[in-house]
Amino acid sequence: MDVVFCGTPQFAVPTLDALVSAGHEVRLVVSQPDRPSGRGQQLSVPAVKQRALALGLPVVQPQTIKNNTEFRAQLEQLRPQAIIVVAYGRIIPQWMIDLPPLGNLNAHASLLPKYRGAAPIQWAIANGETVTGVTTMRIDAGLDTGDMLLQAEIPIAEEDTAVTLSPKLAQLGAALMVETLQRLEAGKLSPTPQDHAHATLAPVLKKEDGRIDFLRSAHEIHNRLRGFQPWPGAFTNFRGNSLAIVSARPLTPGSELVPPGRIRLLADRLLVGAGSDAALELLEVQPEGKKKMSAADFVNGYRPKSGEILG
Repeated sequence: MDVVFCGTPQFAVPTLDALVSAGHEVRLVVSQPDRPSGRGQQLSVPAVKQRALALGLPVVQPQTIKNNTEFRAQLEQLRPQAIIVVAYGRIIPQWMIDLPPLGNLNAHASLLPKYRGAAPIQWAIANGETVTGVTTMRIDAGLDTGDMLLQAEIPIAEEDTAVTLSPKLAQLGAALMVETLQRLEAGKLSPTPQDHAHATLAPVLKKEDGRIDFLRSAHEIHNRLRGFQPWPGAFTNFRGNSLAIVSARPLTPGSELVPPGRIRLLADRLLVGAGSDAALELLEVQPEGKKKMSAADFVNGYRPKSGEILG
């Protein structure tokens, strides 16, 4: 099948690989432009572009696509049977939606209609879900509101973070997209409308989402810490400076009664109170301007006192 592939980060790379391995003719790869990143502001090349070039595939990186007449003419000339969109990071305009006969097919990293939006993996973990998955769907003019094609589930392990879960979902989505194309081509797949009444949102993460509210339960705080990796992470304040919580574990409710936000020291263990009569044991932290350190090293170096407040 002749297809155009749109994607940008590493999450999209397995799908591109799977399409090529399955024998589909990827006529063009569309990725976001190279952008400055890091302290040196050196140009960062998107992972999809790097992989496409390694595969010998043509790549374009339009600054905009909605009113880009040159890009539109290029796609119209290619006449792809389908446009595959995985984590491209741009809203697909109506002219592009209408172009291929099989539509614009997206692999979204949630079990739609749950977690529509830019950060489905992060919010699923942050909200304490134990199961998630990937949905292939036909893109329409809404935000992840199009008709569903296939779904596949995967468990969220207790130790999973957004960093560890993302590659699992990327591989699952790659296989699901190949199956979706096979079944569409064979005429053996009927789109299913989403139940919009059960939709939930997974909005773009903000820095403030990582600020810890110690009135939440220890499990809620721990889930948000796991979900918001690598950014914005989980952070609070200690003695007027930012303190990042790198890793922690919730304690059994009632086992250690500590007021929310208050520190309690047990030898070199560092506990902080949370809501629902539960405490959180901090295992690794990073004070502002310093390297990551164990809780024991933090206790020895900063000498926090039981009863001091975080936040």
